[in-house]
Amino acid sequence: HLTSLFSSGEKNLGKSGLRVSCLGLGTWVTFGSQISDEMAENLMTIAYENGVNLFDTAEVYASGRAEITLGNIIKKKGWRRSSFVITTKIYWGGQAETERGLSRKHIIEGLRGSLSRLQLDYVDIVFANRNDVNSPMEEIVRAMTFVINQGMAMYWGTSRWSAMEIMEAYSVARQFNLIPPVCEQAEYHYFQRDKVEVQLPELYHKIGVGAMTWSPLACGLITGKYSDGVPECSRAAMKGYQWLRERVNSEEGRRQLAKIKELHLLADRLGCTAAQLAIAWCLRSEGVSSVLLGVSNTDQLIENLGALRVQLASLFSSHTYNVMDALLGNKPHTKKESRA
Repeated sequence: HLTSLFSSGEKNLGKSGLRVSCLGLGTWVTFGSQISDEMAENLMTIAYENGVNLFDTAEVYASGRAEITLGNIIKKKGWRRSSFVITTKIYWGGQAETERGLSRKHIIEGLRGSLSRLQLDYVDIVFANRNDVNSPMEEIVRAMTFVINQGMAMYWGTSRWSAMEIMEAYSVARQFNLIPPVCEQAEYHYFQRDKVEVQLPELYHKIGVGAMTWSPLACGLITGKYSDGVPECSRAAMKGYQWLRERVNSEEGRRQLAKIKELHLLADRLGCTAAQLAIAWCLRSEGVSSVLLGVSNTDQLIENLGALRVQLASLFSSHTYNVMDALLGNKPHTKKESRA
């Protein structure tokens, strides 16, 4: 049982007052499609009972079925609404032009649809998923301020936005006395570092925007499951994941797999798994409030939750970090380092 490990496993989301668990449970790919509703309930129960208070979804996941599954489980479990955090993302809502994007119309209607599927009165955070070049920034910020003032959401954030776009949203909010975003959702793992390690810490210090990161295992690449090719039951073998197959089989992919083998040996020496080491590595980054886990069975979840043990047991020392940096050879330079 890991509850004791989570006693210090919470952080403020950026510089907001919201406390979120260092590890959150994502519903991308699995809920409503890949796994049974029974497995989804087991995953949520194990996560919640072991201190995870953050559950992330989106209107587009499994065409809305992920939100339905998540909502049904929450209703069935009867957990206190004040004891957990639900986040969803708005952008891809349907086939019609008016059912996607970040217009005021779709932000408000899309969130209403999400709340209906989740069977909730409000979500804790609504994310604008991708910036929409067709919608003026002022319209997006005003719509997000409206849904918060209406009690449909507590906070709003951005997902896959550039640092410049986030800064613009903040400036618009300050100019018109509106509510600025508190968090950016960004991909972050061994092979995707620049944004989370260089750009977002700067935004965190300047305007208080935190980072909630996803894909800590690079769609399973880091676990070593693709070291000997693409297994039939893996995500890369699924329809619609041609990009992942191409990535695994590319020259760059082969170089990354060679580095992953070295990192597996390091994890063995530290007495943890490669997945735990990778997740703990994400957690040590400044400004990262929470890392979202994507799992499809209970064994994976329990293993991933053990990443906090790696952190709290001081296995992740500055020496370990330096060894990993040397191995990866892709540490991004901050502006200070570049000037020096």
